[in-house]
Amino acid sequence: MNLDANARANAERCWETIEASSRIGVGRPGGLARLALTDSDREMRDLFCGWCREAGLAVTVDEIGNIFARREGVEPDLAPVLVGSHLDTQINGGRFDGVVGVLAGIELCRTLDDLGHRTRRPIVVVSWTNEEGARFSPPMVASGCFSGRYDPEWVRDRIADDGARLGNELERIGYRGSARCGFEVDSYFELHIEQGPILDAERRQVGIVMDALHCAGILAEFSGTTAHTGPTPMDRRRNALAAGARWLTAVDDLGWRYAGTGGKATAARLSAWPNKPGILSDHATAVCDVRHSSPTAFRVMLAEAKIALEHAARRTNCEVAILDEWAYGGEIFDAGINMSIRNHASRLGYSWLDVSSESGHDAYFMANVCPTSMIFVPCKDGISHNNLESCTVED
Repeated sequence: MNLDANARANAERCWETIEASSRIGVGRPGGLARLALTDSDREMRDLFCGWCREAGLAVTVDEIGNIFARREGVEPDLAPVLVGSHLDTQINGGRFDGVVGVLAGIELCRTLDDLGHRTRRPIVVVSWTNEEGARFSPPMVASGCFSGRYDPEWVRDRIADDGARLGNELERIGYRGSARCGFEVDSYFELHIEQGPILDAERRQVGIVMDALHCAGILAEFSGTTAHTGPTPMDRRRNALAAGARWLTAVDDLGWRYAGTGGKATAARLSAWPNKPGILSDHATAVCDVRHSSPTAFRVMLAEAKIALEHAARRTNCEVAILDEWAYGGEIFDAGINMSIRNHASRLGYSWLDVSSESGHDAYFMANVCPTSMIFVPCKDGISHNNLESCTVED
């Protein structure tokens, strides 16, 4: 049968799932602290899988915990269309970031069932593991693994601040699946709240993501020597904590130097051991990222960040190693799909706007393996990664 051209999803039903999600892993008032592979993440995964099975979807979990819920197509041998995002949040996260992209996928399948419509290709709703990277660094490791960027064992070997190993936590919460990570995909769609007040300020209903800011991240490890802070002379100190702090301060300065042209550099995190008074730290890891709309300026900023890395190590008599690097950005989203989204938005009477994305998303890795699109929805004042994220059911 043909799909009704004016068909709409059941917004109230979708909102009910968002409200249910907002009660799991509660953080600051109105927000969430549902970090990857914690007990609250397991509770949310269980609820999501239950909803999927109730909707008649076949649920599969792969070797790094990605959840795939499949609605069969008329031609089941065709590569499926993937729709999704992530259910984990930042430590001070909101109720919508990532979550709406997954739960909208369930509502898509429910609505198609209500309409009695069978799609030609299968539709697979996906929830990616550890998108935020708030517990296990770096972010987006699961979609990175799916796209071939990371090896599954490397992903499972990521260590959290609390000493937990990602692979062990997958097993502890019962979400290390048997399926291999990765399969052929026709296309990928990700719905997400905006992360800058563009749609909200201009009163537009749909943001069509054209491109992504050029971005690169570095995870570096500094090695020094523990020693007493009292008697140890300055010229004999090898303080890994100081090395990491010097590097991240230099990165922050780098961002300010390029701020006038729209550049950004972020000192994202620093962890050290023992990290106690009275003793120098012999180990530190630090994460930074640099971003710019200009590919040339972006490359210069990245080179300067690496030079600063070596300077910080020499200044503190420490060794340094880059443990991981990741990069994405540019015109990575599919022009044909985006044109289709514009046409359908106009036909349905929704106001739309072409926008750029300045944050990392699983869609960035997926764009390496299939035609990919992101759709933004308004969020009050563009606030995200914060308990004050606010959307309406109309959004």
